Amino acid sequence: MDYQELSDFFVHLDRSYFIDNEMKEFADRDQPLSIGYEQTISQPSLVLEMTQILAPEKNSCVLEIGTGSGYQTALLARFSKMVYTIERIPELSETAQKRLNNLGYKNIVYKIGDGSEGWAEFAPFNRIIVTAAAERIPKELIDQLARGGKMIIPVGPPELQELKLICKDDDGQLRQQTVDLVRFVEMKGKYGWKNKAAVK
Repeated sequence: MDYQELSDFFVHLDRSYFIDNEMKEFADRDQPLSIGYEQTISQPSLVLEMTQILAPEKNSCVLEIGTGSGYQTALLARFSKMVYTIERIPELSETAQKRLNNLGYKNIVYKIGDGSEGWAEFAPFNRIIVTAAAERIPKELIDQLARGGKMIIPVGPPELQELKLICKDDDGQLRQQTVDLVRFVEMKGKYGWKNKAAVK
């Protein structure tokens, strides 16, 4: 991808447009902010970093797990052929869809449901991005990643996770590396954190 073009677009993408509550006035701060429903919009620097690492191309079909506010979705859609985005909270999905439609995006398909199972109907995906922390890497997402594809996902316990980049080569072999340490909200479902009592 053209990293300079990404940087230029990112600078002009108004984060406050993706926040509707009292946190809107803090949109220019490089920190996560609440968007309700126990969910957050990630800090801008992390959104940019994850997009740079994922490096979608103009012909990429991207699966996004966790639509949230639609902020990350907007970046992905600008630099990809198609984005398939899943959000488990209906209110967030519907609001994000309105925002992104108003911005003129025509290459986004939305789904309300459990993102941990991916979206087999449209697989395989050239890129997969997960914006909720999993206890372990979902097998379903690995299976739906195309050969030559990349996935970025936070994996680990509630306090701190490893942001992992997983690459599948042309022979279907996997390589993974930790690119950062992060803290995300939980991926609900069978890949969520099991021992919640121990972390309180």
